[in-house]
Order: sequence, then structure tokens, then C-alpha cells
Amino acid sequence: MSIRDVDLTPFADMAYWSHGSEVRADMFRQLRDEAPVLFMEEPEIEGLPKGPGFWSVTRHADVVHVSRHADVFSSAQGTTIVDLPQELNEFMGSMINMDAPRHTRLRQIVNKSFTPRMVNRIDEDVRVKARNILADVADTGGCDLVSRISAPLPLQIICEMMGIPRDQWGRILELTNVVLGDQESVPDLPTLMAAVMEMAQIAREVGEDRLAEPRDDLVSAMMHAEVDGEPLSPMEMASFFILLAAAGNETTRNAITHGVRLLTLHPDQRARWMADVDGVAPTAVEEIVRYATPVIQFRRTATRDTEIAGQPIGAGDKVVMWYESANRDERVFDDPGTFDVTRTPNEHVGFGGGGPHFCLGANLARREIRVMFEELFRWLPDIAMTGEPDYLQSGFIHGIKRMTCEFTPTEIPRLEPLGDTP
Repeated sequence: MSIRDVDLTPFADMAYWSHGSEVRADMFRQLRDEAPVLFMEEPEIEGLPKGPGFWSVTRHADVVHVSRHADVFSSAQGTTIVDLPQELNEFMGSMINMDAPRHTRLRQIVNKSFTPRMVNRIDEDVRVKARNILADVADTGGCDLVSRISAPLPLQIICEMMGIPRDQWGRILELTNVVLGDQESVPDLPTLMAAVMEMAQIAREVGEDRLAEPRDDLVSAMMHAEVDGEPLSPMEMASFFILLAAAGNETTRNAITHGVRLLTLHPDQRARWMADVDGVAPTAVEEIVRYATPVIQFRRTATRDTEIAGQPIGAGDKVVMWYESANRDERVFDDPGTFDVTRTPNEHVGFGGGGPHFCLGANLARREIRVMFEELFRWLPDIAMTGEPDYLQSGFIHGIKRMTCEFTPTEIPRLEPLGDTP
């Protein structure tokens, strides 16, 4: 089969992105085989001008190449296929939409703030929150997995890490859903800007408070850290919080949700994991992230004339790395369409393909996913999806909006909160 036989029209149809990745697997396989670097038209988004098109990169090796050459493939001009206004682009994306040296400075400040003691306290708090989230629903026998189990854990961890007052956590979730909303109801630019600015104001107030009155917490450490004599401003901290709230929350909740779905569909894999929870957990978490690939793609922009796999790329051209395709590349993974909780090696790109923009929260996400499944296996071992999930209609996030689940009702003892967790 040649590329002429591959139907590319679904890419421009947003309804195509309202299903799971399985429906796209065959098309991505054909692209990997016949046209691993292919120029495509951009989708038309109401309210935004149609862009000039982009280079689609679908093989694992090429995605890793683009990821690890940030000097050639820039993030500063945007990481979404469609161009957003520059001020919104940078403010919403924080470090994701920056290049060195600004990216390096901000990442160093954040890295310095994650001391072993603070990370250990966050780590301990993950289990407390996971246990208590399950305790809230254990006697019901069933619920919407996303709103009651998957979404609360990363949201609570991020909000507490960043010092967001507890009474505003629900509002942060609402605003996050606007920022990464369903493409069936794309918010207009004023609505999107209003959501971003409201999140920023909440976070900025916390940053200003810690700047004036430091505490023994993460935000205080960030606000008082310096790299080459430059501190993090309250507005930069607010932008970083938007990145954490959107990227960290969305990615982890979708990995947990997809994980329950996959274990429901593959009871043999559930049995294998439950037979050795601690031993299998490290590979199982990586396999969930590979198979589900919560972030479907990211974009870069060529800073100069270059090439990818022999294909000339012009300066200023957009390049889109399809993580979803790279994670099913037969050149790297044996039988990639099979979900295998003991898969090793597993060099997936679910957290990025390496380089300076590798996911800052990857280890936290792994911890949250692992602990949630440990708690599920202990307290709700028969939890299972009932009915088809309601997928997010998005070519960017492989998300699930709603997914009902059932389990045997039980009582779960709650754990005492650890207090003011950074």
C-alpha cells in the first residue's frame, strides 16, 4: 500500500478524535510505513485563522530526534498545531512554550525547589489522598470514575503543592476543564482568556503571600529561589501553576482512567498485576502511559533549514510529533498493539521524547498512578468499567470525560491528612 491509498481526511474531522486510540492505530501504522514525515493541512478552528500546515512525524526515532534537538526545533513559537496569540501562548504554557535561556532559568528554579524532603512529604501525601478519595465512594458500589476517583487525586496534590486554598480547588478544576476543553464546544478567545487570568490571579495571590511571609513549603522555596541572581516573579509562578494544573492534572487523571478501562478489557493483565502488586507496578505504570498516551502530540517550529529522516524541513516550518503513533511503532515495540503490564524494555514517549522539555512531573505522575492502583487493588479489587467511555473530542489530549464503573461496596478506613503539605 502506498501513501496515496491512505485516507487522511479524518485528521481534519474533529469527530475522528472523539474515540479511543485504537481507531487511529491502522492509519498511523500506514503513515509510519509509507510517509513517516508528511506535510499536512491544519484543521480549521472557528475564530482562528487557518495556518500554513505542518510536517507530521510518526516514527519513534524521528519523534525522539525532534525532541532532543531543541536548538533546531523550537518550542517558543507554540506547542499546539494551531497558532495562539503569543501572549496567551506563553502565559498558558509557561516553560513548555519557551526555549533556552529562559526555559533553562525557570526549570532550574523549579528543580531547586523540589528538595528531597519536600518530595518525600508530597510522596507520603499521595497515599493519604488516594485512600480518602476511595473512602468517599467505597459504599456506593459504583460511580463516574473520572469525577470521583481519577480527577481528584492529581488536582488535590497540585493544588496543595502550590498552596491553593482548599475552598478554591473545585473552581480550579472547572477552569482547567475550560483551558483543555472539549473541541465540540471550543471556548471563544475571551472565555479562554478569562479562565486563564482567573487561575493566574488565584496563584499570584499565593505567590505574593509567600514572598512577603515565607513558610516551610514549595511555593515559598520557589518564590525565594534565584538563578544567576534572578528570582521567580509572582506572575511567572502563576504561569507555572497553570501549566501544572492543566498538564499535570489532565495527564494523570486520564492515565488512571485508561488504566481501569484497560484492566477491565484485559482481565489476564489485571490478574498478573494483582498477583505481584509491588513487583509488576513499575512496568505496569509505564505500559499504561505507553498504551494510552494521554498527550497525543506536541508541536515544534524549525529554527533553520534542516531535515528529518531525509525529508528537507524549511526554517519556520511547523513539526508535529505524534506520540500516539511513536508509542505503537513496530520498529521499537514488539507487538505494540498488545497491552502487557510486564512489558520490558518500554522506551515509550508518553512523557516526551527526552531533551530539555521532558515532562517535569513524570515521577510524580508515576507515583500517583501507582499508588491509586495499589489502593484500588487493596480496597476495590473488582472495580470495572461499565459501558463505553465518553471521550474528549481533542486531537491533543487522549482524554476520557466520563466513564462509569462498578465495584463491590465496602467500608474503607480514612487516613489522617498530613497537615500543610508543600
